[in-house]
Amino acid sequence: MTDSRGGDAWPIRTARLDVRRCTPEDLDAVWEYRRLPEVHRWLGSAPSTRDEFRERLLAPERLDALFVIGLLPESDRGAPTIIGDVMVRVEDAWAQEEVVDDAKAVQAELGWVLDPAHTGRGYATEAMRAVIGVCFGELGLRRVHAGCFADNDASWRLMERLGMRREEFSRRTALHRSGVWLDGMNYGLLADEWPPQGTAP
Repeated sequence: MTDSRGGDAWPIRTARLDVRRCTPEDLDAVWEYRRLPEVHRWLGSAPSTRDEFRERLLAPERLDALFVIGLLPESDRGAPTIIGDVMVRVEDAWAQEEVVDDAKAVQAELGWVLDPAHTGRGYATEAMRAVIGVCFGELGLRRVHAGCFADNDASWRLMERLGMRREEFSRRTALHRSGVWLDGMNYGLLADEWPPQGTAP
């Protein structure tokens, strides 16, 4: 890995998609779908203006972990259209003090957002399979994990399609911006469990 974002691992390309590092120039396109109520309903933050959104995402620790999903054009001409984004936040695992150095940068928290105009076509599954493949391949990580509100059916169903294992179902532990305490769910996957039996990465 040549930098904190796995420099040589990106971009990655699937049959229909291109997943690459997000740049400041991409943020206006990302804002167009992230500002939608049905999208930011489930996100950890919902800036109310484009400027607030850009300021938040331009913070190095956020931009460094953000990648955009591009839909490849049908012909060889033209650039991919941004239809979503992926977070890959490489992090340390918990460890006892004597072995803490061996637990540095060994896992990643994953997150994803897809433009509602492009849901229902398998793009999120396709993109995340490729991303997980990079996490366990070029990045050499031992584990990935992700969480969501239990009411976010699309998110936890995607995790299960990817072969991730439900590790926690917590009761009313997450305060939604609506003021309601909601249940939470956390999923994980180990490198030696990938790819899930009977599926292609």
